[in-house]
Amino acid sequence: MRKEKKQVIGGEVSDESIKLFLLPEPADDTPPALHKLIKAYRGLRVDDFKRFLECFVEAGHDLGVRNAKGEDFVDLIRDQRQAEPYIEAVEAARR
Repeated sequence: MRKEKKQVIGGEVSDESIKLFLLPEPADDTPPALHKLIKAYRGLRVDDFKRFLECFVEAGHDLGVRNAKGEDFVDLIRDQRQAEPYIEAVEAARR
C-alpha cells in the first residue's frame, strides 16, 4: 500500500522548482514560451509566478508571444477570476 503524501500549503518554493516550469514543451501548436507561461500560471502562487517571470525573461523567452489566433498570455487569462495579480506581474515584467 502506498504511503500518502503530506500536502504542503504555503511552503517556500525553491528557485530550482520554479525553473522547472521553463522545461515543459507543448504537445500541440502552442508556442513553447506561451505554453511555459500557462503552466506556471496554473501551478504557481502569484509571488512565485513573479519569480518565474524573472527566470523566463533571463532565459530569453518573449513575454509578448502570441498563439495562432493572435492572443497573448494576458488575453488568454483575462477572464479568469484570480488573473488580475498575474496580469499585473506580466505587465510589470514587460517594462
